Amino acid sequence: MHVVFIEPRFPGNQKEFVRGLRDAGAVVSAIGEAPAEGLGDQLTSWLAFYEQVDSVCDEDAVGRVVQELHARRPVERLEATVEAHILPIANVRERLGIAGTSVRTAYLCRDKPAMKEALREAGVATAQSIGSGETDEIVEFAETVGFPLIVKPRAGAGASGTYRVDDRAQLDDLLPTLGVGRGPEVAVEEFVDGHEAFYDTLTIGGTVVHDFITHYYPNVLEAMRSRWISPQFITTNRIDTAEGYGEVRELGRRVIEALGVDTSATHMEWFFGEKGLKFSEIGCRPPGVRAWDLYSAANDFDIYREWAMCVLYGRTTQSPSRKYSAGIITLRPEADGRIAGYDGLDEVEGRFGEWIIDTHIPPPGSPTQPVEAGYMANAWMRFRHPDYDELRRILDTVGETVRVRAS
Repeated sequence: MHVVFIEPRFPGNQKEFVRGLRDAGAVVSAIGEAPAEGLGDQLTSWLAFYEQVDSVCDEDAVGRVVQELHARRPVERLEATVEAHILPIANVRERLGIAGTSVRTAYLCRDKPAMKEALREAGVATAQSIGSGETDEIVEFAETVGFPLIVKPRAGAGASGTYRVDDRAQLDDLLPTLGVGRGPEVAVEEFVDGHEAFYDTLTIGGTVVHDFITHYYPNVLEAMRSRWISPQFITTNRIDTAEGYGEVRELGRRVIEALGVDTSATHMEWFFGEKGLKFSEIGCRPPGVRAWDLYSAANDFDIYREWAMCVLYGRTTQSPSRKYSAGIITLRPEADGRIAGYDGLDEVEGRFGEWIIDTHIPPPGSPTQPVEAGYMANAWMRFRHPDYDELRRILDTVGETVRVRAS
């Protein structure tokens, strides 16, 4: 089977999808934005063909290359795994008659107000929301729903460009800076408080064949705004046994049905608090921040190859062991500048070394990245442990012990 994969080089784990496809028996071609010489020897060896384009979101350019590749060898799948690529690639796929995620599903998973409307119609609890570029309409929504509110791009991902608005004065100040009233539209949502987590699946023909639940500590918006926090997320190995997860899994299946997800990875953010369980943003794609690496380490299986088996052949070949919980902790520098050194690393490695999966510790002299750049922008460590509560304790201890000095 010949598969064309979109953007194999960036982010860094994109090459693992190519490897998974190759290991599952596919002939893999790729389209990306980097020059061929920038792919590296390993990735290049896995690809049958590679073509550079200025933008993989340019549907005409990508469509032209896919047609050229099809003329060399018939293309049976066209796959993308990055949020910004899902909808344009669905458009190319539909135009060329290639199987995969539909334009309707890709649109509903990209446009936040349309997504939430579809979920509400299906009876899935989610935040009240509106998509608008009109100030008066947004103000009317705010007065009806009440503050606080969340304001973000209609097609955003994660916490990027997301704002919490606590009163009318903040709303009046924010909307003009986002271009509201001059053409651009934003998504405005009821603020849902409570614990934040995500539910990820692999589906075949709309049926969940693998699933995982992962918890944030603290919630993402707080984690991406506060330097002193060493944020974590942990995937649990109690998904089959702990009370309450059944409701999450059932609602997740209803989300998949409502949005028309067929054979794909999915990523679903959810909250649980005083208003009960509410689903938030849904992606018809794998999670970011290399969460799939944690799923593989926690479950003694190769999720990238398993994804490939699903999209290529519509079947699974492995079962997750649920042997470990696994998590990541971000270690942020005390200030912006350059890394000057680290305190506490030797102590952490001495106490918890057997549970370390891998680490990223930029050497002294490396430039720091801003807090809002995300969980893997600076130093981080990933761990696994058979007991979820003990893993939480380990990550908390790491956050309290390690200091990243910067100047």
